Amino acid sequence: MPVFNVMEEIVRNAIDEHKDQLNLTCACENCLDDILALSLNRLPPKYIVNPNTSPFVRAAYTADRQGAANIISTVFQAAEIVSKNPRHI
Repeated sequence: MPVFNVMEEIVRNAIDEHKDQLNLTCACENCLDDILALSLNRLPPKYIVNPNTSPFVRAAYTADRQGAANIISTVFQAAEIVSKNPRHI
């Protein structure tokens, strides 16, 4: 049975939604993946096994203002780190 971290989807959406405000020195796929990875390492995972519950978990987590603010703050911090230290392969 597959296990899915809904937080990955939430963070990807936050990166896409705020990409213009992140002041990235580079927006290549590697840098965006680094931002995603750094953010996910700093946020609590939200694992599910039933994909039908994903919208409910996303809605509950993003409806919480403090939870949403933590996600956006974490994404901005990760973007700053990656922009200062781009790691291009």
